[in-house]
Amino acid sequence: MDAHTRPDLTHSALITIDTQNDFTLENAPACIPGTRDVIANMCRLLELYRNQGLPIIHVIRLYLPDGSNAELCRRHMIEQGQPLVAPGTEGAELVRALKPAASVKLDAKTLLAGAFQVIGDNEYIMYKPRWGAFYATGLEAFLHHRGVNTLVFSGCNFPNCPRTSIYEASERDFRIVLVTDALSQLNAQGERDMRTIGVQLLDTQALAHQFSRVATSS
Repeated sequence: MDAHTRPDLTHSALITIDTQNDFTLENAPACIPGTRDVIANMCRLLELYRNQGLPIIHVIRLYLPDGSNAELCRRHMIEQGQPLVAPGTEGAELVRALKPAASVKLDAKTLLAGAFQVIGDNEYIMYKPRWGAFYATGLEAFLHHRGVNTLVFSGCNFPNCPRTSIYEASERDFRIVLVTDALSQLNAQGERDMRTIGVQLLDTQALAHQFSRVATSS
């Protein structure tokens, strides 16, 4: 880390990616192995950010029943009648443990229109139409408006959406932390690739320790 890439946690936001029932629960249509195993650490991160009053953005996917807004590689499956994170279904919902309240439900109309759904104090859900959280979304402006310069990533399936979102964040000069034990499908090559672009790799405990150091020094 140097002065350009060192995380500034007091101006950070926590990003969770695609931790939805259809990608997480056993026997779900597109269950990503290992995602259930990182939920407990994701909850610790959420508790930390809620206690700090810092922004939390849950980034999610929604596929229309006709597949028209899906990536090309998934359209055929959806067109053939396989529902996947379809608006209004339980499979599209955030995993219950991540919600600030059990009553929180996705507002598909708001999300598909590109707006951010408020679900708690400084906590939001946003829809992304492709792998990356910045592609054709208002995320960059949303973060800059709130003075965020550092992004902390957690969630589901590193090789696809988290990885793409991290590269997009790097392209936009955000400082980046990847929480290694709160992200499924992370591998050694991925960790090496992340370090190459200046991403700091921390586990949940180390991140909490860094927050405590910031609080002590302030």
